[in-house]
This record gives sequence, structure tokens and C-alpha cells, in this order.
Amino acid sequence: MSINKQIGIPATYMRGGTSKGVFFNLEDLPLKAQKPGKARDNLLLRVIGSPDPYGKHTDGLGGATSSTSKIVILSKSDEPGHDVNYLFGQVAIDKPFIDWSGNCGNLTAAVGAFAIENGIIDGNLIPENGYAVVRIWQANISKTIIAHIPIVNGNVQETGDFELDGVTFPAAEVKVDFVAPIDANEATFPTGNLIDDLTVPQIGTFKVTMINAGIPTIFLDAADLGYSGTELQEEINSDDLALRKFETIRAYGAVKMGLINHIDEAKSRQHTPKIAFVSPPKEYISSSGKKILAKDIDLSVRALSMGKLHHAMMGTAAVAIGSAAAIPGTIVNLAAGAANKNTIVFGHPSGTLKVGAEVQCSNQVWSIDKVSMSRSARKLMKGEVYIPEDSF
Repeated sequence: MSINKQIGIPATYMRGGTSKGVFFNLEDLPLKAQKPGKARDNLLLRVIGSPDPYGKHTDGLGGATSSTSKIVILSKSDEPGHDVNYLFGQVAIDKPFIDWSGNCGNLTAAVGAFAIENGIIDGNLIPENGYAVVRIWQANISKTIIAHIPIVNGNVQETGDFELDGVTFPAAEVKVDFVAPIDANEATFPTGNLIDDLTVPQIGTFKVTMINAGIPTIFLDAADLGYSGTELQEEINSDDLALRKFETIRAYGAVKMGLINHIDEAKSRQHTPKIAFVSPPKEYISSSGKKILAKDIDLSVRALSMGKLHHAMMGTAAVAIGSAAAIPGTIVNLAAGAANKNTIVFGHPSGTLKVGAEVQCSNQVWSIDKVSMSRSARKLMKGEVYIPEDSF
């Protein structure tokens, strides 16, 4: 019989947008887990309860979905002009693996509140009433995000009447700006094309738009896949053949984007790139029973995360959607009617989302200045998470 003790680690369980995860202050982690490596990963895997062959996360804080198996580590920023460093980990459910290759745009909405309440941000930056402007350094992808956190009587205001499709209860609105999501030395379109032909052996050749904004994303036309673009989770996630097809397309797309050298490497890069399919606006019933009218949206988008159709929309994918929609000639822009729109409303399985993008073209090269959207965030629990001391 094991006689190992459990250790408690200060943590906060938070919802950000349509995701939730376990948040840590870097300084609160055990010393050997304060640096990247096997010890840190093993500790965080045990916190979430992965790997779990039963796919339930019964012995951890994970929720056994891509939206709820997440880790966030925050620290005072050492990057000039920023307040907090934000490191995100996407935890695999059935494998001993944490993907550190990308950001979670949804959980970004909760970063500012945690940083303020845990003393990471200088108190002089917090107004008595109004908005605290939190300058976030997204450490996974080396990008700047600005979050506008509502403050009432010197405290973070989490409750409110802002409704976000995919989240059951209203909360306070948090405006998030993804600043220059693509560096000047990076390619918005890694192949140099707005649309490419992606050949996937034994499956077919597809017209795709591959973009690096927010998170590397591969967009396809729903009709080319035999879909209407109004599908809900069960229709896709119950179809193992379809999921394998999407994963194969994603793997070949990752190679074409230059993210990996061989399709076999996609197995260890599950978080990026994302894959999504789009269609012109159509009426449908969302997963909550809400009727979405074609006249109220510019297009429909369905995106997969960690091998499953997402129940709403990943925040980083929304950055990619808004960016691609604003650039004439992309798959996304064509689905939206080829209009020149800097702000769009798109339909997703849980409802709709509004996103705005500021883009520009110089010498036939597209760049993105900023992408903005509104989310909400709320802490669900604060205390200590316990794991066996021999876990790491």
C-alpha cells in the first residue's frame, strides 16, 4: 500500500468565454514545476486527471472535453510594456500529453481578473471604478492581448447581464483585443495564397484557406465535405469515420502550412492547427434550442478542437474567422457573400458571435492590426488542488 501524502497547491478554477480551466500563479507551483519540463507536465496532468482511458476525468479537475481540459499559468510579465505573462496548456484526455503550441482565446478573458485578484498586476493600474486595461503577453505564441476588465469599487466585477452563446448564465462583459496577431515577419497566409488546393490521399482534393491569425486554422467549404454547415456536435462527434477524415485533412494541412514536416507529427500537435468548415448563412436551431435566422448572421462556421466538433467557438479560431472574413477572396469571405466587412456575426453550434478585424494590404501582402470581441469570465472556485506527492 502506498504511503505517499497528498500536497495542496493554490489554484483557482475559472470560466473564460466558453471554456474553463485551472489557473495557477507560477510562484505557487512547487519549485521543480516552475520551469517547463517533465515535472511540470506530470503535475498538471495529475491535476486534470489525465490520461484517463475512461474519458471522464473522474480523478481530476478536467471536464473530459477540449473546452474543459485546460491549464493556465500566470506570472508578472518580464516583457516590456506588458503586465502579465499568460502560458496556456491544452491537456489531452486519453494521452499523457500537454500541447503548449497555441493559445486559448476564451480563457484569455479570465486572465486579467486572476492577475488582479492575485496581486500580479500593480495596484496603481486598477481604477476605483471603470475598466482596468490589462496588457497580456501570450507566452505560447509571443503575442500581445489587451483585456478590458470591469472594476466596481476597486474590485473585479464578474456578474452582469452580458449574454454569451455557449454559456448558460449572463456575466460581466470583458472586451478583448488581439493586437497584431501576426508578426510583420510572419505570413498571414503561409503558402502565399488566399485559397489553396489541398490534396489528401484516398480522401480527395479540397479548396482551403490556411491562415495564421489567432491560431493556425484550415478553412474548408462545408458543401465540399457533404455538410450544410449547420451541424451540431452530435452529428459530427458520433461519426468516427468523419472524425478520422477531419484529422487526416488537418494533418496534411499542417504539413502544407509548414507547421510539421510529416503527417505523423500531427499526433503530438493536437491543439494546432484547427480545422473548420463554413457555409453561407442558413436558418438552424442551436444546441440550446434557440432559432438562428439566416438574416441575423453573415455565415455559419463549425470548428473542431482536439479531434471533436467544438460546442461553440474557440476564441482563437474566432480571431482567424474575423481576419479571414475581412480579406476578400478567402473561403470565409466568400461564404459571407464576398462583402468587405470589418465586423461580422457568424453562427456556431451554440448560437452566434460578433467579431471585428482591422486588416490592411500592402504590396499584395495582407496584415492584421487587431481583432476584437467580447467574452465574459468568472471564478468558480478558489483554494487548493490536491495531488499525490509522487505525481511529479
